Amino acid sequence: MLASIALIMILGFSLSGLFNRLKLPGLLGMILTGVILGPHALNLISPNILSISSDLREVALIVILIRAGLSLDLRDLKKVGRPAILMCFIPATFEIISITLLGPILFNISYIEAAIMGAVVAAVSPAVVVPRMLKLMDEGYGKKRSIPQLIMAGASVDDVYVIVLFTAFMGMYSGNGFNPANLFKVPIAIITGLIVGFISGQILVWLFKKIHMRDTVKVIIILCVSFLIVTLESILKAFVPLSGLLGVMAVGGTILKQYELLANRIMGKFSKIWVGAEILLFVLVGAVLDIQFIPKAGISAIILILVALLFRLIGVNFSLLKTHLNPKERLFCSIAYTPKATVQAAIGSIPLTAGVLAGNTILTVAVLAIMITAPLGAIGIDHLHSRLLKKDD
Repeated sequence: MLASIALIMILGFSLSGLFNRLKLPGLLGMILTGVILGPHALNLISPNILSISSDLREVALIVILIRAGLSLDLRDLKKVGRPAILMCFIPATFEIISITLLGPILFNISYIEAAIMGAVVAAVSPAVVVPRMLKLMDEGYGKKRSIPQLIMAGASVDDVYVIVLFTAFMGMYSGNGFNPANLFKVPIAIITGLIVGFISGQILVWLFKKIHMRDTVKVIIILCVSFLIVTLESILKAFVPLSGLLGVMAVGGTILKQYELLANRIMGKFSKIWVGAEILLFVLVGAVLDIQFIPKAGISAIILILVALLFRLIGVNFSLLKTHLNPKERLFCSIAYTPKATVQAAIGSIPLTAGVLAGNTILTVAVLAIMITAPLGAIGIDHLHSRLLKKDD
């Protein structure tokens, strides 16, 4: 296991640096590292690491969402209002519908299998989007109109919505039918997640003000509480829907609101943790890719992904109707809402292991969506933000 971790870190950092030198997103080099070291290529990653890869990816996602919460001022979200709510649901819905209709034509699969594929592919990636939005906020781009905050908030809830639909479609495939009540779980999961995160954040602020401890210890405690919130989601799943990841984000937001001095201090520490967590996240995403299925999916998968992206962009612009954003700012929001990685890596293999006939096709399309959209969105954000967004003083 130690040798595997060393290889992941050394090769991951090396290829990430190389891609950055080539003016390409470093995450593409990290994904390539996973493909090279993974079980379908050189097979140099220990089975022990692969067996807990989903947990490691979740830890990385928790780190980035805590960072997002520590930077997300509620006053900025209030300025955004209705568009933030629409961005949580509309773009993903448009994309799922397009894949559901086009999938059976391109892959000779059933409509329910296409709907499962759509739910897997449709989620935007907080792991790609959030760090870049945080960077733009630090630099002042689009901050006056709360554009980075809008995208961060929408991307986080978008994942909750898509995962609930994915669960519903998998139930339909298994013969359990579609239960409309599942749709009501989305707002309930959002509300309960925010409540749990707010209460946890309040307790942490009280604790940190009462008991003197080093900031490093505070960071570890925040991480542990966040892990417990995400675990609580699984425990309560049968009784009350709860979004653990939104709860984690709410913890950071509550600390920022109640104890801004501490939030500013520990933000840097979470940024350092993210350096290693990011490598693990995207290398393990690449490791799940079985490259022998890529030629089988071929052009059809690329066409499907590009058409779905077009529908997502239409959904984004529909969500931004009657806002004060100009055409350049709307274009930036469309670009920033394209990257996929985190959810696709987390649930892309579930249909295959659950016995869905199109499981391999779904997994391959999911990973190709990562390979195409993650660099496309990252490059677009990195290179076009200065042209499309206004920099505030």
